[in-house]
Amino acid sequence: MSVRNSKFAVVDGHNDLAWSCREHRDYSVSGLDSEHDSARSRLQTDIPKLRRGGVQGQFWSVWVHTDLAGTDSVQATLEQIDFIHRLIAAYPDDFVRAVTADDVDRAQHGGRIASLLGVEGGNQMNNSLAVLREYARLGVRYMTLTWNSSTEWADAAVGEATHDGINDRGRAVIAEMNRIGMMVDLSHVSAATMQDALDATTLPVLFSHSSCFALNPHPRNVPDAILTQLAANDGVQMLTFVPAFLSADYRRWEDNGSVGEKPVVTVAHVADHVEHARSVAGVDHIGLGGDFDGCLDMPVGLANVAEYPNLFAELERRGWSDADLAKLGSQNVLRVLRANDPAYRAFVA
Repeated sequence: MSVRNSKFAVVDGHNDLAWSCREHRDYSVSGLDSEHDSARSRLQTDIPKLRRGGVQGQFWSVWVHTDLAGTDSVQATLEQIDFIHRLIAAYPDDFVRAVTADDVDRAQHGGRIASLLGVEGGNQMNNSLAVLREYARLGVRYMTLTWNSSTEWADAAVGEATHDGINDRGRAVIAEMNRIGMMVDLSHVSAATMQDALDATTLPVLFSHSSCFALNPHPRNVPDAILTQLAANDGVQMLTFVPAFLSADYRRWEDNGSVGEKPVVTVAHVADHVEHARSVAGVDHIGLGGDFDGCLDMPVGLANVAEYPNLFAELERRGWSDADLAKLGSQNVLRVLRANDPAYRAFVA
């Protein structure tokens, strides 16, 4: 089966298939090569949909809820990593393990989907640099500094802020991430943590799945001042499809108990955020991080991973060139990955 059913290649920054399969399938990898009805299976991701969507590279999120703490969170992270490794092994004609940008290039040329790993929460390293290093040796290429609660060393976007950004331990974590080539992911962190991390890092960073604060002042979104600094860092913001991040009306509806008529969020809302990020950071600093299988209710026109072409079509309608859409889909995030690759290679050599 060809991987090039979509006009533009996608290397997506964030997909929660591993956790969804933990919750609903007892970590089974069986049957993912056939089409699943999302409403019945609770899966927005399967191989036929990935192919139709033009997904040629995927950062699979290995996320653990903060209800699991300490060594339990480390074990659950390892189980998530194991799931992705088993997924790749189960479907060798479709997936291939990737850790560097060159690996992604080879996967694309070979017609397989490059499968990369990202840890979604600094709590999952249990405040141990040794654990961080072991994740890297297992192929993890980014870590989100926090999830939805602050760690011992960094403040999250929501919940209690205890460090006014990051503390000295947080700077040590970022220094170690830079040393081993693990990309710093600033999704989920507070604006102060974004600022401190950009000041601390020596390598380009990413937001694996975030939207724009200027269009919807949600704490999970990225302020324009940070977007400007992200461009100076040569990093990338990967725009996400979570309705509450895209639409203030939807967020209010959700915050009020999801009662009454649900505000309609569509692919056009995503395009608005993409265009805003481009206007502030520039076309070289944007990408896509859908958060499929991490949010049950996705925008109309982006219900599952097969529907990325709808976003490209909307942006084409708005006058985007093929060259700029190729940057959005895959080229920008691969540049950031490539910038971190020499440190990673040196570490795992």
